[in-house]
Amino acid sequence: MPMMARIRGLAPWFMLTVGGLFVLFMVLSDSKVTDFLSSQQQNVGSVDDEDVTYQEYSSLVDRARKNQEEASKQTIDEAQMDFFRDQVWDALVTQKLINKKVQEFGIVVTDNEVREALLGPNPPAQLRQQFTDSTGNFNRQLYETTIRDPRNKEIVIGVEEQIKEQLIQQKLQNYVSASVIISDEEAKDQFIKQNIKMKANYVWIDLNTIPDTDVKVSDDELKKYYDDHAEEFKQVAERKIKYVLFNKLASKDDSLSIKKNLESIVTKLKNDTATFKKYVEIYSERPYSKDTVQLSTLAPQVRDVLVKAKTGSIVGPYDTFEGYVVYKVIDKVKSKKEQVRASHILIKTTGNDKADLQKANDIYNQLIKGADFASVAKEKSDDGSKFQGGDLGWFGRGQMVKPFEDASFNGKIGVIQKPVKSQFGYHIIKTTDKSNQDLVLEKIVNKIQISASTSDKLYTDAQDFSFIAKKDGFESEAKLLKYNVIETPSFNEESQALPGIGVNQALVKFAFENSIGEISDVYRVQAGYVVAMVSDATKPGLKKFDDVKTQIKSLVLKEKKLEKSLSIAKNIRSKISDAGDASVAKSIWAAAKVDTTAEFTSVGNIPGIGREFAFSDYSLEAELNKWSQPIKGSLGSYLVKVNYKVKFEQGTFEIEKLMTKKQMLLAKKSRYFGQWVQDLKKEAKIVDNRYHFYR
Repeated sequence: MPMMARIRGLAPWFMLTVGGLFVLFMVLSDSKVTDFLSSQQQNVGSVDDEDVTYQEYSSLVDRARKNQEEASKQTIDEAQMDFFRDQVWDALVTQKLINKKVQEFGIVVTDNEVREALLGPNPPAQLRQQFTDSTGNFNRQLYETTIRDPRNKEIVIGVEEQIKEQLIQQKLQNYVSASVIISDEEAKDQFIKQNIKMKANYVWIDLNTIPDTDVKVSDDELKKYYDDHAEEFKQVAERKIKYVLFNKLASKDDSLSIKKNLESIVTKLKNDTATFKKYVEIYSERPYSKDTVQLSTLAPQVRDVLVKAKTGSIVGPYDTFEGYVVYKVIDKVKSKKEQVRASHILIKTTGNDKADLQKANDIYNQLIKGADFASVAKEKSDDGSKFQGGDLGWFGRGQMVKPFEDASFNGKIGVIQKPVKSQFGYHIIKTTDKSNQDLVLEKIVNKIQISASTSDKLYTDAQDFSFIAKKDGFESEAKLLKYNVIETPSFNEESQALPGIGVNQALVKFAFENSIGEISDVYRVQAGYVVAMVSDATKPGLKKFDDVKTQIKSLVLKEKKLEKSLSIAKNIRSKISDAGDASVAKSIWAAAKVDTTAEFTSVGNIPGIGREFAFSDYSLEAELNKWSQPIKGSLGSYLVKVNYKVKFEQGTFEIEKLMTKKQMLLAKKSRYFGQWVQDLKKEAKIVDNRYHFYR
């Protein structure tokens, strides 16, 4: 590979991906943030009184989008852009807060440190892999030659910037988490939990096998639980909003426009010498492909047309699950799987088989005397296909229940068969066509998307509603305009997403900064546009007993069942010796599970049970081949007899101790640092007005 091409292969490494803590370091550097901050442009928000201009933010979004698409080799769909912008905003906010802390702590990285990282004995792994062959050998000479090549100066400068920011990240994380340590005892405990494998016999009294009727719960007990566990029922401030959603869906005109455009393309194509492939490359939203497909995989509305179409013909456009599609039939080839098309009338099972069969036979007799199958299906079938006259379209083997499949494939075309019974009832079947061909197709696909004019109209409608509702009332105007008003469940200030709306922190902020009855401006959400009204506000404090009574009853019921399961386990344990046979358990409690686990560790699931820490923690310390006393867990109560356990090897631990401590320390520091960043954001004054700028 030429050196220039190889060094350009480094680009995806330092083209950062949105989502990481330092995702925008290079983008911020290249975008010359200070230049933006000195401009007098409109602001999309601010971070601790530091303005974020529209130009700055939109530039970062564009750069991040380009980098993401180059790194992933996939285009970010417009429908995903709202979420993507949120990621960029979150990264930008984080970046600005961290930059202040870097300055406050006096953290710097020198040119010598960057040079050492780049040219020292251990270059960054992302760089090494560009110069490592399939056998794992790192070509140091080629690496250094490429780095020092003057033609690669600009790219190397970019790489150095990335290394510099990574070193700043490392220094900042080390500074913040300097007090975090991992002791030898912590490392040993982790090693044991991960490496000591066990097997055990057990008796499990599952609390779910205890009927509710066996456990009585009084109102006094519920109130006592409420009083004793007041901390569990504290509530933070919560809000509800009522909203009208202006859904961003393509209009009939949008759909018709796409269809007409494809129709004109088809007309042009039929009179052009250019290949269909060329038209796909120009006009299709899906890459070119030539596919061999079964009829049953195609949209129902195009199957018959394509079956009857001649080889070489162009068919469409048709409205399908992919959008509008124009097909070219390249060939018809023999299929390995025969397919049929059938219609049916279903007489759903009622539990009275004799009556069901009589009803099916009556309909069958009506049909063989000349009644129209489709008309009778629409009138008498108990299946959703009745709206299509009983037509089920094309299908292959394995797609229908066996009795229905056999009758359809064995039936003669056009012949109505006597009722066939399946688990769903009786079917009167008519096989309408058969095929042993697959189709070789090329296609032009245009997704049905909302047009700019339709989107603008929706936004205008939302603005008009917001304006009028603020004057004349939210719900009365919604009713007058026949808009559907939806109310969210309660949510708190930490909520990231609102049910029915999705992630929208600006709306959450609106709800908590305004009082009941306040009506919002227009907010853009994933599905379209929202105008909201604060409909309920709950102050922080203790939840009312009546509001949590049902929840408490469930908790008390569970606790009583656990106690009952423990009592049953004690009874069973009294009937078996330390190393005895536990089969007696079923004579005491028929639903008891007596079994043996497969191998498990104390940090994983227990095969046959699931995650049960009381079971696994006991097993780790247990004496072999001796039944435990009853153990109360979260899923029930247990008797456990560990019959196999790997011994702890001090020598093996000593060999792996340093690596274990290193891994644990990295994970612990990462968690600590992540929480530190989250705390920074909670304490910061963040203003997000992006909803004014993006429609």
